[in-house]
Amino acid sequence: MGEDKGTVCVTGGTGFVASWLIKVLLHEGYSVHTTVRADPGNKRDLSFLTSLPGADEKLKFFTADLDHPESFDAAIQGCKGVFHVAAPVDFPAKDPEPVVTQRAVNGSLGILKSCLRSKTVKRVVYTSSIAAVYNNIHNKDVEMMDESYWSDADYIRKTLEPSGSSYAVSKTLTEKAMSEFAAEHGLDLVTVVPPMVLGPFICPKMHGTVRATLSPILGNREDYHFLINAAMVHVDDLSRALIFLLEHPEAKGRYNCSSDTVTIQQVVEILSTNYPEFRIADSVGEAKGPKVPGLWSKKLTDLGFKFKNGVKEMYDGAIQSCKEKGLLDLD
Repeated sequence: MGEDKGTVCVTGGTGFVASWLIKVLLHEGYSVHTTVRADPGNKRDLSFLTSLPGADEKLKFFTADLDHPESFDAAIQGCKGVFHVAAPVDFPAKDPEPVVTQRAVNGSLGILKSCLRSKTVKRVVYTSSIAAVYNNIHNKDVEMMDESYWSDADYIRKTLEPSGSSYAVSKTLTEKAMSEFAAEHGLDLVTVVPPMVLGPFICPKMHGTVRATLSPILGNREDYHFLINAAMVHVDDLSRALIFLLEHPEAKGRYNCSSDTVTIQQVVEILSTNYPEFRIADSVGEAKGPKVPGLWSKKLTDLGFKFKNGVKEMYDGAIQSCKEKGLLDLD
């Protein structure tokens, strides 16, 4: 454990990224308030969080929901920093896009209002998505995107399936709304834009991005297109980057956080070489779809951040976690 670094809040603590972030924060000496949705029957198993080293003394749970933004007040009170990681949907979206977007925007702005009311929060770090960057007709021939690139909500609605458009539109409009609100009210907000996040996980379920990146061995044809040209980051590198940007006095605005960009052929080679026990689906080579540009993370690395993990480590961690949880069938 590191020195006592004070108290921070992580929204949506049961998620893939948020739970790993909590693990790293506890290890580095932070006390953590995290939010979870109401569980009337106490059926949810939170042992993957409560069993973390340091959790007994330094992890507290609060019930909150993006549908009721004021419910975040208690969790944020007394915190010096807030990591807003919670999102209202995972794939596939069950609600119409306007509903998803409104919930995400209202909930996120409500969290910022809670931060202002707290009088203790010095900085908010929001986890956005590459989906808020590349969905724009002008990005078709771009190789790498810096922080100036933005998705276009109308373009997303016209070109993506409903399940994907809900996530992409909500992430785009939420990030814009939060940035505008923070600027208007003098709140220190830093936004992090990750690509596909891969690596080990402590949450019980396989997250959608992990499932998509493992699609060549899972045989999920509908996910192959995500890997045609995939920007990736290890979940531990992303977690460290989030903490780095909370702590760095000169951090401002938006930061891409991507260590690697790989083709689907490179992914197949990594899996075939390192995991011969898995059969790679023959149809992987037939994947079709747009070539998504990579994320240029020079702004983050120029600030002094260093990535520690490559694509092999991302797959090693994810596959090991899947094996431990019985989520991969070798037959």
